[in-house]
Amino acid sequence: MQLLDALERELSERAASGLSRRRRVLSGAQGPRIVADGRPLLAFASNDYLGLANHPEIVAATREALAQWGVGSGASHLLSGHFEPHEALEHALAAFIAPCEDARALTFSTGYLANLAILTALAGRHDAIFADRLNHACLNDGALLSRAQFLRYAHNDVGALARLLETTRARRRIIATDAVFSMDGDVAPIAELLALARRHDALLLIDDAHGFGVLGRGRGTAAELELRSERLLVMGTLGKAAGVSGAFVTGHRVIVETLLQTARSYIYTTAAPPALAAGLLRSLSLLRDGDALRAHLFALIERLQHGLQGLPWSLLPSRTAIQPLIVGGNEAALRLSEALWQRGIWAPAIRPPTVPPGTARLRISLSAAHAMQDIDALVAALHDAHATGDARVA
Repeated sequence: MQLLDALERELSERAASGLSRRRRVLSGAQGPRIVADGRPLLAFASNDYLGLANHPEIVAATREALAQWGVGSGASHLLSGHFEPHEALEHALAAFIAPCEDARALTFSTGYLANLAILTALAGRHDAIFADRLNHACLNDGALLSRAQFLRYAHNDVGALARLLETTRARRRIIATDAVFSMDGDVAPIAELLALARRHDALLLIDDAHGFGVLGRGRGTAAELELRSERLLVMGTLGKAAGVSGAFVTGHRVIVETLLQTARSYIYTTAAPPALAAGLLRSLSLLRDGDALRAHLFALIERLQHGLQGLPWSLLPSRTAIQPLIVGGNEAALRLSEALWQRGIWAPAIRPPTVPPGTARLRISLSAAHAMQDIDALVAALHDAHATGDARVA
């Protein structure tokens, strides 16, 4: 078959370029020490930033809810799939994040669905979406599916965005950005972006997948800056720092009601199990009281940054749990990741198209569940891989 032959060639070319991806199979719960593909490992590969993915209180709350609410929701939220735990979670999220007066929240099964919902429901052919060039794929896909004009500005370049906004004739204007960028770990200039949104009558959508639970005492990136506005719409995920699964959008009640009434990826998707919402309610209470976890996480970040000085690979300037170690070439990144794997440490190599060509890296992801000695082990392994030449590409 011609299609199969073409796909086979493309897969071979991908492999030859060092771009093939591989799934690892975990045996047991998520945590800093795991078994993957049958191998015990110290893992720096997860987005479980506060170590809540296997927290006993969340597990217990979910187990109890399973006995009461069952396993599946059975329908979309707008049919018969919206349960009391879903409703309670949405009220709790809106109150906790509070991006504006009279805020509401809406929950989704994934962050990808949430961003598709927002951009396709709020923008159309006569509108414009202004997006940071390093935004997550789901923001880009939502913008493309909306059929709005899709204008991208250089990463965190407020001046470039301002020039685009000054010349637009779009009916509606939406500025869309990651709050914490998933592969670089840096933080968007949210205050400056919100100021531009006010000046140009725009809505600011921030994808706070990697800031929620960590920054702003858990309330997220905008809360850290004490920013509140009816122009601010916050999307966050619930499978990273919150430790469970799903996503939410919170903002002005009129915007959220519009999403509920018109967003296709909300209306036509089966609701997440109500037991997960019950587990998330417990997770949210742990986030509220998680200052000690966050303080430990920030101490781990500082220790890692100090320990990796003097290596030929450079850490990007990130104050978040995402610590990218830039290696350069695809094969070099794979080789360094494999050198760590052989030393019992999992730090995945990230390559194009997820990151720009020539910037392949190890995405070192820290968790409050790590101990200081775990950081020391990673630092020692990286220094050893450099000293022995195990990370060199032949």
